[in-house]
Amino acid sequence: MASAQPGNRYTAVAVFLHWIMALGILALVVIGLTMAHVKLQPLALFKLYQLHKSIGITILLAAFLRLAWRLAHPPPALPASMPPVERKAAEATHLLLYAALFVLPLTGWALVSAAVLNIPTVLYGIIPWPHLPILSTLHNKAPVEHVLTRTHAYLAWALIALVTLHAAAALRHHFLLHDDILTRILPGRSPRGANRKPSQ
Repeated sequence: MASAQPGNRYTAVAVFLHWIMALGILALVVIGLTMAHVKLQPLALFKLYQLHKSIGITILLAAFLRLAWRLAHPPPALPASMPPVERKAAEATHLLLYAALFVLPLTGWALVSAAVLNIPTVLYGIIPWPHLPILSTLHNKAPVEHVLTRTHAYLAWALIALVTLHAAAALRHHFLLHDDILTRILPGRSPRGANRKPSQ
């Protein structure tokens, strides 16, 4: 078996951003489901909303950084053995994931800005974060808030589906196809075959 080609691994910055954002998305899903389905005291609910907004804005900022880094540092190529249809599906999934990382936080920000209660956002209890212009000054916010609430919820479920598909595909490549798709994005791991000697 030939050894892995140089550069067949994501950069340390890309790996860091990937897993920080993955943890942030997981936290947002757990907090979001808790806020929607668990009866909490008003103060506890307020704190959860503030934490949800804080992590959401962090994800949005990290998405800009991640996109900029990706444009400057192209990711490793997909395995040459991957069928064209599967390659197109992988590229489409990544594109949708990137879109969701921007659109979902932006709809959340818009929802907060158009909320009837007009509660200020303070990131992690330290940094005041402004509402979006126009939405925050609407005369009749209720119908806009309703639409944005539904939109944000639907997009959240779509993101959960995409992340599940993404993770399942990575596990399939690792355990069934035995390639380096997963290991090259894991912290501190070398791609499969990187330390093996070439076959004679």
